[in-house]
Formats: sequence, structure tokens, C-alpha cells
Amino acid sequence: MLGGVGPTELVIILFIILVIFGAGKLPEIGGALGKGIKNFKKATREPDEIDITPSSKEIEEKNTPSEEKTKTG
Repeated sequence: MLGGVGPTELVIILFIILVIFGAGKLPEIGGALGKGIKNFKKATREPDEIDITPSSKEIEEKNTPSEEKTKTG
């Protein structure tokens, strides 16, 4: 099984966790553990680099002259 951890050891570990945290906290701990695993999986699937390529809208805004540049004063 998990590196020599059998069903008996798992039951003992779960019992100790139940005694330490109590039955009321176990759903909260499980939910937090689930969210942590989900966030970890999401982070491993995301690209490592941030895309800083300007969008076509940003390029268009940059190339069109603003009113301040066209006014002569």
C-alpha cells in the first residue's frame, strides 16, 4: 500500500486526528484540504510566463492620435 502503511495504521491515524481536532472540525479540514489540492492542480496547469503581448485594441489606441497631440496652441 502506501509505503508500508496498511489499513490498520490508517484507522489509527484517523482516530488520532478525530481525537485531536474533534468531529466538528473535520468537515472544515477536509474542505480546506480539498481547496488546497484544487488550487495546486490549477497552478500546475497554468503557464509559467505572463503574456505581455498587447492586444489589437491596445495597439489601435496607441496608433490613433489623441486630441491633445492634434491641437496646436
